[in-house]
Amino acid sequence: MSESILIGNRPVGHAHPCFIVGEIGTNHNGNLDIAKRLIDVARDAGCDAVKFQKRTPEICSPRDQWDTLRETPWGTMRYIDYRARVELCQDAFSEIDAYCRAKDVMWFASPWDIPSVDFLSRFSPPCYKIASACLTDDALLRKIRETDRPVLLSTGMSTLEQIHHAVTLLGTGKLVLLHCTSAYPAQNRELNLRMISTLELEFGVPVGYSGHEGGLQTSLAAATLGACVIERHITLDRSMWGGDQAASVEPQGLTRLVRDIRIIESALGDGIKRVYDSEMSAMERLRRV
Repeated sequence: MSESILIGNRPVGHAHPCFIVGEIGTNHNGNLDIAKRLIDVARDAGCDAVKFQKRTPEICSPRDQWDTLRETPWGTMRYIDYRARVELCQDAFSEIDAYCRAKDVMWFASPWDIPSVDFLSRFSPPCYKIASACLTDDALLRKIRETDRPVLLSTGMSTLEQIHHAVTLLGTGKLVLLHCTSAYPAQNRELNLRMISTLELEFGVPVGYSGHEGGLQTSLAAATLGACVIERHITLDRSMWGGDQAASVEPQGLTRLVRDIRIIESALGDGIKRVYDSEMSAMERLRRV
C-alpha cells in the first residue's frame, strides 16, 4: 500500500480522509468576486482546498490562433485577448491568498508554463497540480520538481508509458497521481474507474480522481474504490459562459458530494471483523444455539 504525503497540514493517502478539492479553474471568468464566491461555496460544502489555473497566454496559446476571433460575454475579441481577459493578475491572487487564509481554506493552482510556476511560488502554495495537458512538458515538470513541493499529477489523455516518464521526472516522494478522463463532460462508459487501483499498483504512490463527468455517483464510486483525492470542477451555475462550466458541480451538488464521501468513508471501516455492542441485543434475541 502506498505511503501518505502531507499537503499543507493534511496527510493524504489511504489511512486518511479523502482530500476533496473544488476546482475553480477559470470558472471565475476573470472576475475576482466570482472567484471569492466559489471559494465560499467550497468552504461551505466542506472541501479541503480550492484550485485555480495559471497561464501565460502568450506561451500557452498557439501562435496561429492568436488572431482568431471569438465571441465572448465582453464582445468579439482576438483569442489571445480573450485568454488574457480570463487570467487573474498578481493583485487578484494576492486578494485570493488573503481571502483563503481568512476563511481557513487551502488554495493552490495548476501552472501551465514555467513563468507561472515562478508566479505562484510567491504565494508558497501547499502543492502544485499538473494538468493532464501538461504531463508531457518535461521542462515544466522539472521546474515544478525543483520547488520541492508536493505534486498532484493528472493522467488524462496519457499512456502508461507517458505517465512512467513523467513520474521518473517528478520522483515519487511527494507525488499523488490523479486518474482522469480528459473529456468535458466525460462519458460514464469512458471513466474506467478501476484505473485507480491499477495506477496505485503500477506506481506505488497515492492515487486520486479528477472528474469531468456529469452527476455525482461516479465520483462517489471513485472514493469507494480508494481514491485518496477527489477533485471536481465547481461553478455557481452550469449555464454560465465558459468551457468548463457544463462539466462542473453546482453548490448544492458539491455539498451533497462532500457529505456522501464522508458517509462512505465512515461506512467502509477498517476491514477488521468485530461484533459491535449494537448487535448484542439481536444476538441474544435471535440466536438459539
